[in-house]
Amino acid sequence: MILQKLIFNILHFVYPLFRKFMNKQSYYYLVCGGGNTVLGLLIYFIADHFLFHKANVDLGFITFKSHIASLVTSIIITFPIGFLLNRYIVWHDSNLNPYTQLYRHFILVIIFSILNYVLLKLFVEYFNWWHFPSQFITTCIIVIFSYLSQKYISFRKVKTS
Repeated sequence: MILQKLIFNILHFVYPLFRKFMNKQSYYYLVCGGGNTVLGLLIYFIADHFLFHKANVDLGFITFKSHIASLVTSIIITFPIGFLLNRYIVWHDSNLNPYTQLYRHFILVIIFSILNYVLLKLFVEYFNWWHFPSQFITTCIIVIFSYLSQKYISFRKVKTS
């Protein structure tokens, strides 16, 4: 609760600069989702360049190319952070059951992770683009779909009679 209140205070302090351009909930999503996206890209970059050194990652039963291992690392870290930010900051007024929200958020993360995987493989392995710019472009595409799905599926408000 203390962290939630601190985040709200910071967001409310800065919001007047964005009031002309967007409503408060879109602003919350932009800041929280954008922050989590930047964190994900940072984790991806660090994992690809320093943790996996752009080499294949052999787990014994499966081998990942470094860009895919970096993607998995990024998703594992940003999934819980993204859910908590969405649940308690962005869509804090959603009246859906928290377990339903978590389930829907998880399913959407799986769908977007598969899309991310496919686009990353396409850009890196078939178009021979660099790893990080490929992930950046993929992220930009997914962010648009993510906002709409979180708003209308995972954290929507249920009409009560």
